[in-house]
Order: sequence, then structure tokens, then C-alpha cells
Amino acid sequence: MPNLWDPHAGIVWTTALVTAFLLGMVHGITPDEHTWPITFSYAIGSYSTKKGLVAGLTFSAAFTLQRAIASELAYLALDKWFTLGSSVDYIVYLVVGAAMVWAGRYIIQGKHWHLNWRHSHKIAAPQDTTVRAPKPWMPALHGFIAGWGFGAFAMIIYTVLAPAMPSAAWGWAPGALFGLGTTVMQAAAGALFGWFSQRLGLPPEATQKVALVTAGRTLTWGGTAFVAGGLLGLLLPNLADFSITTGIHVHNLHQIGIAFVLVVVSVMGIGLTTLIQQTLYWSRQAKISRHSLQN
Repeated sequence: MPNLWDPHAGIVWTTALVTAFLLGMVHGITPDEHTWPITFSYAIGSYSTKKGLVAGLTFSAAFTLQRAIASELAYLALDKWFTLGSSVDYIVYLVVGAAMVWAGRYIIQGKHWHLNWRHSHKIAAPQDTTVRAPKPWMPALHGFIAGWGFGAFAMIIYTVLAPAMPSAAWGWAPGALFGLGTTVMQAAAGALFGWFSQRLGLPPEATQKVALVTAGRTLTWGGTAFVAGGLLGLLLPNLADFSITTGIHVHNLHQIGIAFVLVVVSVMGIGLTTLIQQTLYWSRQAKISRHSLQN
């Protein structure tokens, strides 16, 4: 049985490949700051099960490509960047955060794109806000950038699984299988988020508005949180590296720290709150419209 918690050097290469794929599945289903906020945003913004699935696949395909490249570099002992440790993650936070903010601003345009919880009509009203669907290549860009993040999963791939390959011709395989394992779970999550946004019980135009406003806000403010997290990590590493150990021997759940906070802030604090708020607002608007027609 593959050891998903602490595989050791000297592992048989076939077992290493199975381990990589299973670790990818764990990575895709557990709260991960490099995947969840982005998959949630683009899948919800698709307001369709099929498009949500495509968004998840697009993001994960680029992520898989990056992990395959990095895995090959690890086999060839050319990935000296990982010796920088958590600093790599904080730099990636800055880049990913900036890309998220840019994408959020692309989706939501207009005078009232900012966060205003007390006056939702100023955000949601068509006359104040222009929304547009993200470009199909945007999830891929985010996936490739986010893949350079460094954590427990990356450490296992680069220092244990990749070196276990029989030759350089196979050096890429652990990273690719890890990415494919992540793809299985992220595609399923993307389809689920897209399915959920499609079944809000609202008129088509309102559903589109809710979905895109939710995606835009999650990317904009989630990206802002990522930039803040990156700056905190680079300027005050001791504070940013603080974490609480849960005792759960599952990577991404074993310790609660800045990564977990970014997931909670982006997906639950901003994404789900926006989704609920906007759905309630447009539900009220639909009732008002029906009442006016009846009278």
C-alpha cells in the first residue's frame, strides 16, 4: 500500500507513480490555496455544469504541465529554487494574487465594482455594473502560475518520487500523474460548482449576473488577500509561518496556517457570502417583477 503521508527515498518507481497519482487526488480534494479559490471562481462564473467542468479541466491541465516540467527538473537536479523553501510560496502568492485581481477586474467592470455589503443593489444593478465572462485561457494561465507553489506535496514529488524514476525519460511522470490526480478532483469540483450556479432558481440573466459577480469578487478580493499574504510572508516570515498542528496525517489538513486562511477567506468568506447575497437580492428582484406584472 503506497505511503501517502511520508514516502521515503528508495521507493520502487512503479509504486512512486501510483503514490503520485493518489497524492494528486488528495491535493485536489483537500483545502488548497493553489487550487480551490481559482477553480471555484471560474467554475461558478461559468454558470453551467459543462462549462464548470471545462474550467476545472483547463486549470488542472496547465497545473499538470507545470508539475511535469518541475518533476523533470527535479530528476535532473536542476530545481535548486525549491531550496528557498516557503519563500517560493510567498513569491507565488504575489504573482497569483496579482493575476487574480486582474482577472476579477476583467470580469466586473463599472463604477461599483468594490465590496459594499450594505448596499448590494449598487453592486448588482445592471446600470451600475458591467460583467463579462472570463476568457477560456484564463484558468490555464492561473493553473500554470499556481503550480510553482511549494509545499508538502511538491517536496515529496521533487525529492522522493521524481528521483525514483529509472531514467530521465521518466523524470516528468510523477509530476504529470500528480497533476492528473488533481485534475480528477478539480474537474469534479468545477462541474459541481457550475451545476450549483446553474440551479439558483433565477431567470437566466440574473443567474449569469450572480455567477459572474461572485467570480469577479472572489478573484478580486481573494487575489488581494493572496498579495497581502505574500507580502506578510516575505516581510515577516516568522509570523506568516505560524501554524497550528491538527494531528491529522493528511497533507493540507495536518497544519492550519496562512494557506488554510487564504482558502477560507477567498472561497468561504468572499465567494460563498457573495453567492448567497447576490442570489437573495436577485430573488427579491424577480418577485418584485412578477408582482408588478400581475398588477
